[in-house]
Amino acid sequence: MSGTTIRILVSLSVLHGLNDAIQSAVAATYPLLKDDLALSFGQIGLITLTYQIAASVFQPFVGLFYDRHPSPASLPAGSCFTLAGFLLLAFAPSLPWVMVSVFMVGIGSSTLHPEASRLTSIASGGRRGLAQSLFQVGGNLGGAFGPLLVAFLAAPYGRHYISFFSVLPFAAILVALPVGRWYRRRLQLSRREEEQTGMKVRTESPLPPKTVVFSISILLLLIFSKYIYMASLSSYYTFYLIEKFHVTVQASQIFLFVFLGATALGTLIGGPVGDRVGRKYVIWVSILGAAPFTLLMPHVNLFWTVTMSFFIGLIISSAFPAILLYAQELLPYRLGLVSGLFFGFAFGIAGVASAILGKMADLHGIEAVYQVCAWMPLLGIITWFLPNLKKK
Repeated sequence: MSGTTIRILVSLSVLHGLNDAIQSAVAATYPLLKDDLALSFGQIGLITLTYQIAASVFQPFVGLFYDRHPSPASLPAGSCFTLAGFLLLAFAPSLPWVMVSVFMVGIGSSTLHPEASRLTSIASGGRRGLAQSLFQVGGNLGGAFGPLLVAFLAAPYGRHYISFFSVLPFAAILVALPVGRWYRRRLQLSRREEEQTGMKVRTESPLPPKTVVFSISILLLLIFSKYIYMASLSSYYTFYLIEKFHVTVQASQIFLFVFLGATALGTLIGGPVGDRVGRKYVIWVSILGAAPFTLLMPHVNLFWTVTMSFFIGLIISSAFPAILLYAQELLPYRLGLVSGLFFGFAFGIAGVASAILGKMADLHGIEAVYQVCAWMPLLGIITWFLPNLKKK
């Protein structure tokens, strides 16, 4: 990689971190919104649904649009939506305006993920696994810090202090501008090459269309299994530790940090390893390899529960970069569409799974959630049906 592309990759990772800090902060503002506007839990659910539609469902369509109409202004434009939405969220006078605000924030996320992931692939210099892992780690770190910012800088003072977080999307705009200039130069170079050769360059899929569709379906099922289990840990792990082992809230947060730290490390490892040994083998290990730990965790003491959670986070988090890159290699001429489809599906599954698992915990107890979800990584066995795309 050249110095220029490394700077671009770092910028895209920072953009991902800023965006995901804002996205995670949205949910953290719900208690403030509930108290300030006297909202019911049903209305909070409506806000979440509005956000999920914008942040998840729209991603493939945004990705497809920019695949067909590439624009250097895409990332700054997405950050502008996020900035406007977050400022409106701080001062929204009623539920409809809150829904408009989270919809705008969701549109910003729907723009960032497919576009930044596509540009990450373009700037990778062939080391796409390393580049994608770097991009993902930025998002992991940002998502972890968002709720902390709300807890310390807004919650003690009131909802209007959320407006101070507008510095994050404003910073994202500043970071996105040089990325846009770099992308404009790449587009101009590509157009000159097309004019000189008289033909449009298009990278073809390495597999027949039916095999591509079948493989994409397998990958989506793997995302389904991964994010259902991840939702059980990210949303309910602290409750599980408190109820089963009677730890304090503070201790449960520390143990959750152990899991989140492991996921960040696993994300960073998964991509480069896939560059060396092939995406399929990383997917094998990261999904199916987590199963022994997930099956054991509900039956061990506190020390081993925390230890198991570390290995689960380390192993299973390496799956997403490998799955996304495998899908991009299946459709190399639709990088934005593929990125939007997989990011959107992952977010959607996580949101729906959290709601369903919460209802299960209400009906059957929090331990039942982990006894059921422990079996999900076994679905990784279907990786067997994926063709091996590793280049000889």
